[in-house]
Amino acid sequence: MPEWGLIIFRSVGALVMLFALTRLLGKKQISQLTFFEYITGITLGELAGFISTDIERNYMHGVIALLVWTLIPFGLGALTLKSMRVRNWLDGRKTALIQNGKILENNLKKERYTANELLEQLRTKNVFNVADVEFAILESSGDLSVLLKEENLPLTPKSLGIKVPAMQEPQAVVIDGKILNGPLVQLGRSRDWLLTELEKVGVALDNVFLCQVDGYGQLYVDMYDDKKKVPLPQVRPLLLSTLKKCAADLELFALSTRNEKAKQMYAANARLLEQSIDKLTPLLKRG
Repeated sequence: MPEWGLIIFRSVGALVMLFALTRLLGKKQISQLTFFEYITGITLGELAGFISTDIERNYMHGVIALLVWTLIPFGLGALTLKSMRVRNWLDGRKTALIQNGKILENNLKKERYTANELLEQLRTKNVFNVADVEFAILESSGDLSVLLKEENLPLTPKSLGIKVPAMQEPQAVVIDGKILNGPLVQLGRSRDWLLTELEKVGVALDNVFLCQVDGYGQLYVDMYDDKKKVPLPQVRPLLLSTLKKCAADLELFALSTRNEKAKQMYAANARLLEQSIDKLTPLLKRG
């Protein structure tokens, strides 16, 4: 076999093995790396390059080295699931850089962090004022986790005392103009329903690049024709306006009737409906 053919054969073999071994190590290998995972990733890449191009060396020796550098991290990874001591030794510990609103200069020096680097990392978290920060933790992966002070945290329905139902994951039901039956079934919807909803907004199926449906049955549609605008979802606003109209009608019935019992009934139901509207308004105005 000519040298170029041998290189192609060895390279393809190294690529297949490296892909399989990386899948064995798991998704952490391609996410935020710890020190040990960083070293392992570099070495595996070097070994793959070595066994691909160094045709004078024994191919199986490179394969054995790849297996060793895969099995040892795999075994240590299994140990970290059971032993906190091994986990701390391999992955390192988190370090507080800001605690109770105070910058910990000694910890900055320990992690070789300058004030400018700290400010830069805070800006990546959309924090431009250190005075807004309660805690900042440097994770073992090198990422900075930031907790804002209580008064600077964004408002949530829970902080306002508003109960909202659990969200259902939006599903992509059309990709490249093709309907995906699985996500539709998961949402409890049919193809006919989807085609009807697309017809309501005046969009043909073959012009849809992507269509998502949320848990409330509202559609997000992106078309191939970017010049054409898709109407905004109106399901929730329409429901809110319908409920308000019903409450107004009940109040009108209470004012127009001469029957005292009927008047009280209409007025009581109008109040109950208005209370429900107050609770539902934040939910129906979202999105």
